[in-house]
Amino acid sequence: MPQHASAPVVIRNASVADVEAGTLEPDRTLVLADGRIQEVGGASTPSPSGARELDAAGRVVVPGLVDAHVHVMAGTANLAAQAEESPFYVAAQASVILRGMLRRGFTTVRDTGGADFGIARAVGEGLWEGPRVIFGGKALSPTGGHGDSRGPGRMSLPDECCHLATVVDGEDAARRAARHQLRTGAHHVKVMLSGGVASPTDRIDSTQFGDAEVRAIVEEAQAANRYVTGHAYTARAVNRGLRLGVRCIEHGNLIDDESVRLFVEHDAFLVPTLVTYEYLKKEGAAAGLPKESQEKVDTVLVAGLEALERAWRGGVNIAFGTDLLGAMHGHQNDEFRIRAQVQPARDVLLAATVGAARLLGLEDEIGVVAPGARADVLVVDGNPLEDAGVLARPEANLRAVVQAGRVVTESLS
Repeated sequence: MPQHASAPVVIRNASVADVEAGTLEPDRTLVLADGRIQEVGGASTPSPSGARELDAAGRVVVPGLVDAHVHVMAGTANLAAQAEESPFYVAAQASVILRGMLRRGFTTVRDTGGADFGIARAVGEGLWEGPRVIFGGKALSPTGGHGDSRGPGRMSLPDECCHLATVVDGEDAARRAARHQLRTGAHHVKVMLSGGVASPTDRIDSTQFGDAEVRAIVEEAQAANRYVTGHAYTARAVNRGLRLGVRCIEHGNLIDDESVRLFVEHDAFLVPTLVTYEYLKKEGAAAGLPKESQEKVDTVLVAGLEALERAWRGGVNIAFGTDLLGAMHGHQNDEFRIRAQVQPARDVLLAATVGAARLLGLEDEIGVVAPGARADVLVVDGNPLEDAGVLARPEANLRAVVQAGRVVTESLS
């Protein structure tokens, strides 16, 4: 079952956003067929035979959004409890999570722990409705690290089936684990470089894995023409990871000026995930976040915006991410509102389109409205190049979602 529709789609009377240039092209006609944008022409552009026509009525068309940090298998914020669940139940939750993401305008996501080739295949073949999934398999964590969900009293590891990470120790084991994820088709390998919020026994300011372990993982990813992304909060953890060859940093709430210099020097990426801390603070307990994790939220909540502004002003490559868990997935678009406190709207949208596409190695494929690109487009009320609140409120402003040439939802009349 192909993900794209067989019948062509034509969108007329559109103001097409060139996100990189920060401009709008009015009175354009988009022709979408075979999952691709075939043409972006003028008002007189003819429609292919049998095409479905949509009238944008002057509304803005933007590329489908990209969320570069999701956990589609995180049906609860209590990740230790999820590891004990039936894989069929977790998969059912994932299908609902994915459908919600697509209907909020996210046509591509990068899963940074949990999703595998089966999840990506289910969406790709049309068995589930959702964004295309760029997956990394299970994140790699040392014993007692951010991916170790055991409380201090538990000795044995839980069944890995429904866990977002796998625990490995030592250079050989780390190398083998990286090779295993890559064997399954992983697009990246994720490592835990520091402590985190949703893990019970580590400190946020800890560093995790030894240099030799990280280098081994980086070597294996590079050998497969893939890259390593690292979970890290503190400047010490971030800077160490960048020096060891990690290409992307998730979160980075506590970076410093040296971090910015290293990001730029290595052409590395930062994926802030600010919305998750706001809602972990507000709703984490109700969503299942254990008490010991709730107490860690304040450490990273306040510093996140300052880190984003520091990175943006320093010229760091920035991609859009959210990292939401459980019932909090519905707040995904609020990341636009939060980032707009320190960035212009166009730069926020750039991170969720062109910037994220470059991180994923899908430049000219996604994140743009141009001939030859994937036919992933949104029709919105308002101009998200000038007002980030447009995309922060999809329930009010998102009028059509088209993914791979298939109209997912539309309310243009």
